[in-house]
Amino acid sequence: MGAPEGGTNHATALSEKSSESNRFLARQPILDRQRRVVAYELLFRSGWSNSFSGEPEDATRQILDNVLVTGADTLSVQTLAFVNCTRDSLVRRLVTLLPAASTVLEILETVEPDHEVIAACRSLKDMGFRLALDDFVLQQGMQPRIDLADYIKVDFRASDADERRKIRAALRGSPAALLAEKVEDEAEFEVAAAEGYSLFQGYFFCRPAIVARREVPANQLNSLRLLTALSRPQLRIQEIEHIVMADSSLCYRLLRLVNSPLYAIHQHVESVSSALLIVGENEFRKLAWVALSATLSKRQPHALLLLSLQRARFCELVALFAGLRPAEQYVLGLLSVVDAILQLPMATIVNALPLRPAVRAALLGEESPEAIGLMATRQFETGDWNGAGDLVPDMSGQELTRIYAESVHWSHQALDCHDQ
Repeated sequence: MGAPEGGTNHATALSEKSSESNRFLARQPILDRQRRVVAYELLFRSGWSNSFSGEPEDATRQILDNVLVTGADTLSVQTLAFVNCTRDSLVRRLVTLLPAASTVLEILETVEPDHEVIAACRSLKDMGFRLALDDFVLQQGMQPRIDLADYIKVDFRASDADERRKIRAALRGSPAALLAEKVEDEAEFEVAAAEGYSLFQGYFFCRPAIVARREVPANQLNSLRLLTALSRPQLRIQEIEHIVMADSSLCYRLLRLVNSPLYAIHQHVESVSSALLIVGENEFRKLAWVALSATLSKRQPHALLLLSLQRARFCELVALFAGLRPAEQYVLGLLSVVDAILQLPMATIVNALPLRPAVRAALLGEESPEAIGLMATRQFETGDWNGAGDLVPDMSGQELTRIYAESVHWSHQALDCHDQ
């Protein structure tokens, strides 16, 4: 879609705001009942603080500038992108700089639904945009917005069961999809699903629903053996080959990956040992993890695999600035969600792996120099950038954002090659 009349002026005005040395971006996944990612909410900031400075109109321009500079498709590959909108961005049609087919305009709860706002929303829907109401609560004068909404978001941190029951009653007959946001664990997901929500936002999918047990199930022993082998400072090729060859599905995935365009190997690889010799130890660890995680996560959401790879790549790249070991940081990022993949306590997993004590402590949640990359990527994921500058003082916000965007892109590439 081309820019509306006056769109060039909008773009010029936005570009004048793009001189900020620091810009931050992040995304939060939105999943359906089958735990498939259907959208991402894109979050943006222009500095270390987790808030905008200046007038709301300036905040609007910062949001749109970040979308334009970064590219919405960078962070929402083949999914919808939810983008927060202020009154100014709606009424002045600044949001028409975004692609209508893949953008959901999220109307903040602070936007008063006056005549001008409602008219703007109707016009934007006619252009093909979808509308979402953020942090929905019952109050006077909401019906015109409800009638236009495609999605209605309810904050599970700020509402109880009785309040949500009243909201559902008030929305009866509305075609809008109910979206439960800030769903942080499996129990809340089950409650939201039972209450009729069809979409869910939060990091519940990377929190394991663990039943305490003393022994690792037999069908996961081979996976833990491979994790152990991949975690050693020096790979033992015969050990790895024996483990991989004992699992035909894993072996197939590994060889399929190593022959994929992502790794640009210009010869066919037919064995685990030859793959290791050709790609080298560090790349082989990455290949093996993608293949391994695919076999482990058949009942886990695709978003969980993406998150593990994204964290691994982010930690690896941050390590170059933080004086840490890139290969070890890559492993740390990968393992940070392996408890959710295996549905085992993290303590059980790390005790079975030959990790340095500092890395083991980082995986168990202790703050340390080795945990810097993992702590930083978690801040990006939630859109909470307070203290990020203290974590990696030698990096600017622009550098951290570039690394985050690169890690997102890389994780999608890796899994796309696996799925081919």
